[in-house]
Amino acid sequence: MADTQYEALKLENQLCFPLYACAREVVKKYKPFLDDIDLTYTQYVTMMVLWEKPSVTSKEIGERLHLDSGTLTPVIKKLAEKGLVTRARSAEDERNLVVALTDAGLALRDRAACIPGQMGKCISLSPEDAGTLYRILYQLLGSM
Repeated sequence: MADTQYEALKLENQLCFPLYACAREVVKKYKPFLDDIDLTYTQYVTMMVLWEKPSVTSKEIGERLHLDSGTLTPVIKKLAEKGLVTRARSAEDERNLVVALTDAGLALRDRAACIPGQMGKCISLSPEDAGTLYRILYQLLGSM
């Protein structure tokens, strides 16, 4: 059997690997900024959803973040323990958990507002390349 049959198995030929490795590296760059506001990356993106819409179902958060309930439930519980969100069953449908921003959660937005700018300094992409990458990644997400 020719070695060419295994070319597709080489790490360097995988699209998934640089995506995975870059995602891990970007999250590592976030860590010192998120440590300052006592959030993990997953907690941070969950809060970002709530800063856009202060009351939302956990299902909607999961859809926005592409997270399943097994991943999201402990994140929401931890945010509630920190006093940043409240959790309550929907009055219209008890199957839905409504997550709402508290005053402390809203106040945290002020402390987090500088993080995107700080991250922009950590990633060496031109604005054009960043825009292209953004469009391609969202195109890829939309196709899955």
